[in-house]
Amino acid sequence: MKSIQRRLSLGLISILLVVGLLMAQTSLWLFDLGLRSYLQTDLRDEAESLLIAMARGPQGIQLNEQRLSAAFQRPYSGHYFRIDFADKTWRSRSLWDSELQPALEPGLQDELHDGPQGQLLLTYRGDYQRFGRQLSVLVAQDYTPVLQSFRRVQLIGLGMGVAALLLILALQRLTVSRALRPLEQVRQQIAQLQQGQRNELDSRVPRELEPLVAQINHLLAHTEDTLKRSRNALGNLGHALKTPLAVLVSLAGRDELKDYPALQASLLENLQQIDQRLARELGRARLAGEALPGAHFACAEELPGLFSTLAMIHNRGLHLDWQAAAGLRLPWDREDMLELLGNLLDNACKWAASQVRLSIECTTEGYLLKVEDDGPGIEAEQRTDVLNRGTRMDEQVAGHGLGLGIVRDIVDAWGGHLELVDSPLGGLCVRIQLLQPALRKA
Repeated sequence: MKSIQRRLSLGLISILLVVGLLMAQTSLWLFDLGLRSYLQTDLRDEAESLLIAMARGPQGIQLNEQRLSAAFQRPYSGHYFRIDFADKTWRSRSLWDSELQPALEPGLQDELHDGPQGQLLLTYRGDYQRFGRQLSVLVAQDYTPVLQSFRRVQLIGLGMGVAALLLILALQRLTVSRALRPLEQVRQQIAQLQQGQRNELDSRVPRELEPLVAQINHLLAHTEDTLKRSRNALGNLGHALKTPLAVLVSLAGRDELKDYPALQASLLENLQQIDQRLARELGRARLAGEALPGAHFACAEELPGLFSTLAMIHNRGLHLDWQAAAGLRLPWDREDMLELLGNLLDNACKWAASQVRLSIECTTEGYLLKVEDDGPGIEAEQRTDVLNRGTRMDEQVAGHGLGLGIVRDIVDAWGGHLELVDSPLGGLCVRIQLLQPALRKA
């Protein structure tokens, strides 16, 4: 959700900056264009006033200074003129010792000209005929105050724009947070589904999310129903095949075949292999589905009953102990976890001298399960052979009935890692590292 807010904020900032800059520059350009058009009228009027101030005198055409604006008399006043005849040039006293460059084209000049004391001049040129003589009148006005005003407006506009942008971003984040809050709640509920804390999503959501939530709930119900039916069918198949196999084993052990010991031994061995392989493959098929929502393993609820059952089965004064964080739930199927722990703990109880201990720890990447006993253990060189085979330990080490085949299948199906190490209690320690389902899929 935070990444969505960040992308929306970045997109909004980019759009507002581009649009704001374009609007600000366009507004200033239009204002400057309108102001120059307005000043063009004033400059044209001043040029015509200068034309009217010309009169014939004893020495020819003269300029009546009494009819000139006082701004043309004051040095560097910001108002200047230049009158060009064919043989001479007049310029205003306000220029003092500076020059006003002539314009190339009549009318208002597009470019600002350099003036005295660093001024930038807006100039207008008018071509006239007076007393039978052609002349050109160039009037100019200092445009620097206008440019300074534009800069102040830009700074003020920039400050107001930044403030408005921050306000819009704050309102946008608030609006997006409120709009995405239902999605965040749905995400949290999906995480609770994964942890087994709920069976379905809450249907009380905004109208826009109702189809999505309804579809997810329908999919969850359909998946749970399909998986249950598949497991029931597999269980029925297993029971259906067990009986014919038992009959075949019984027939293979009959006295009539004792005269053929090699054949009888071969039949019994192959039938046992079929029985073991059938149980193994049925277990693999049952593990094909992920854990159902709400069917996860709650340590505080399941372990006391499991340990009570083990204490009844192995009623010889064993000290059985388990350790797990309060409220810890393992995000895997309850039946599979009971089968895994049941096999490991039952084997530990068979070989323990006086103590069996189970510990379940939550790590940064998942969960660490350790089953320890104080029995004779397994020699280090035999552990590798047992794990490489991935079958029952009693097929490798005499007397060890760990049921490692189904344990390995469960651990492999969950993307975990199993290893056998020495226990601090003196016997064997079975360590199982299970990754979080989300991390494993990532």
